[in-house]
Amino acid sequence: MTDQHLKDFIQNAIQEDIGDGDHSSLSCIPETATGKAQLLIKQDGILAGMEIAKKVFNLIDSTLSFEQFLFDGNEIHKGDRAFIVEGKVHSILQAERLVLNIMQRMSGIATNTKAYVDKLIGTNTKVLDTRKTTPGMRYLEKLAVKIGGGENHRMGLYDMIMLKDNHIDFAGGIEPAITKANEYLKKHKKNIHIEIEARNLNEVKEILRVGSINRIMLDNFTYDDTREAVQLINGKYETESSGGITLDTIRNYAVCGVDYISVGALTHQIKSLDMSLKAI
Repeated sequence: MTDQHLKDFIQNAIQEDIGDGDHSSLSCIPETATGKAQLLIKQDGILAGMEIAKKVFNLIDSTLSFEQFLFDGNEIHKGDRAFIVEGKVHSILQAERLVLNIMQRMSGIATNTKAYVDKLIGTNTKVLDTRKTTPGMRYLEKLAVKIGGGENHRMGLYDMIMLKDNHIDFAGGIEPAITKANEYLKKHKKNIHIEIEARNLNEVKEILRVGSINRIMLDNFTYDDTREAVQLINGKYETESSGGITLDTIRNYAVCGVDYISVGALTHQIKSLDMSLKAI
């Protein structure tokens, strides 16, 4: 996401919330009133969204001052103070909910991701996110995954060819799907990777016979089949396990030797981290 795209996202979110005016503040607080507010952490976890919060405050009112005590990626604990913002009270209150919504969700994702990453300590496997994100918030949610120590799979449909079961079936099989994908890249002079899904060991063997890909996704494989698939592939292509992998099972797949494990739950089964913005 470019700076302009991020700016557009924040401005759209501000307009969605403020509409024709923050009538709660306008009705009872003088427009010239100034004050301070602090972001208080109410739950242990990993902090994410500080840099986005600063941009929100700046876009709403560039005269607000922002004093930062914690940073993205920091371990946080109940009672910590993340920042103090000072300036026009109307501006602080207009930014309050948007900042909290972004930081609470991003921190929840970062905290969740860190739990998965910690399960992989001592292995060479990396945890990946997916496209299971909130529409309009994909960049922020994938940024939170990175802050939590995970890796981004792909940003969207445009930066990788991902041949899943439906693509393979509609294309007429594994070989025609791979062949057509490579012809497409050559024709359009695109330099992006090709990943293909395998549903069983026979499909892994067929993919190896055809070749011309970068990564093989082992979808819903058992541990035994995952180990055998990794042995068959033997480092020729990157490997990725996927399909219903949980915090309890992720390490079992990692020790099978796969390079990556993708987990949709990093971004779509999230409890936002508790925090509040309170007047000083």
